[in-house]
Amino acid sequence: MDTVSPDPSISPAELAARLGRADAPLVLDVRRAAAFAAGDRLVAGTQRCDPVDLPAFAREHAPREAVVYCVYGHEVSRDAAQALRDAGWNARYLAGGFEGGQDGVDAPQDIVRWRSKAPPRLRKRPDLGVTGERPSRWITRARPKIDRAACPWLIRRFIDPGAQFFYVPEDQVFGQARQLGAVAFDIEGAPISHEWERCSFDALLRAFELQAPGLDTLAAIVRGADTSRPALAPQSAGLLALSLGLSRLHAQDDQAMRAAAEPLYDALYEWCRAGQDERHSWQAHAVAAA
Repeated sequence: MDTVSPDPSISPAELAARLGRADAPLVLDVRRAAAFAAGDRLVAGTQRCDPVDLPAFAREHAPREAVVYCVYGHEVSRDAAQALRDAGWNARYLAGGFEGGQDGVDAPQDIVRWRSKAPPRLRKRPDLGVTGERPSRWITRARPKIDRAACPWLIRRFIDPGAQFFYVPEDQVFGQARQLGAVAFDIEGAPISHEWERCSFDALLRAFELQAPGLDTLAAIVRGADTSRPALAPQSAGLLALSLGLSRLHAQDDQAMRAAAEPLYDALYEWCRAGQDERHSWQAHAVAAA
């Protein structure tokens, strides 16, 4: 179990730096029902929990690190964080809440700071099963290689951490989608698929109006690998090779291939987000010491 932090709040900048990582905290939207229903956006990677349901939620789930947010970061999220902490969770509330503070109530300098460093958000898409209220379901063709592994990574890390994925023979995708209540992706005619020179990864970013540091760079790498255009990014050829290798290693288990690809995309995203300035120090053809 994580050690409970003595600081009950987290700044928007701190949360933004954690989102999209494998070790990101659980993010809970605890806005009251009317406020939640009125909004069409979520903090990226959010799960919905009505504040009245929080005690039951805390009992039914193993304690872990969590961040809760309400509209302005006042009593609703502070009480929610305290309830989780009382149950043994390492829980904090988002300073300034979803709106980045309340004009006329919070200090102007705090509001400016909170709103300038807001964590990434995404558009709710009830038509794609993504509102934060329940796990979404996605289905695509069997034998994933690039897009069909990259898209689940993007969904799990930024759109819906509880999403479920299904891989089936190509001629069964749409029939199984209807039976399972799943959204088809990366197949012609699906709501999320290739559009001209852009791939399904790009389509997800556009569908959810999702922007986060490094995602555009990663999208170009995926696009180059998935559409046979390695010149789009120097890393595309490497991603293609690694993806084909993973597909061969897990030829009989598509879920295992998807899971094996997650650390690959975690590493690529970390490089895209914060590692591009780092250089390897080995010098070729260095003169040997006498």
